[in-house]
Amino acid sequence: MIWKQEFTLEGLNNFSQNTLVEHLGIEITAHTDNSLTGRMPVDHRTVQPMRVLHGGASAALAETLGSIASVLCIQDPSRHTAVGIELNASHLRSARKGFVLGTAKAIRIGRRVHVWQIDITDEAGKLVCVSRLTMAIVEIKN
Repeated sequence: MIWKQEFTLEGLNNFSQNTLVEHLGIEITAHTDNSLTGRMPVDHRTVQPMRVLHGGASAALAETLGSIASVLCIQDPSRHTAVGIELNASHLRSARKGFVLGTAKAIRIGRRVHVWQIDITDEAGKLVCVSRLTMAIVEIKN
């Protein structure tokens, strides 16, 4: 298992109140020993003018999942935190309704750098977007 902290889905979702995550309707829905999954609605908050899922919304879902996952992999979150340093997103298919589901899986969990693969699918399981997120683990400055 890659997680260094105990957590609940409710706690993770409460942590995101009053943020972009809440505004976009993103919620964490599941986890395994090495992955974190969440969903986001395809609605007025997340579509572009053509009424299909906005690529930036997919990127926000990917970065949200990888960022939360990285924080959960930090040994001492009172001394270190995770910050995104690179996000790549390849948009493969449009989504027009329902929810998209993202799953973040670790490619590498190092002491100072974490790399995540985030696959985003529609409700039928068709791949909508593939992303790779690189996170830097930095010391918290008081």
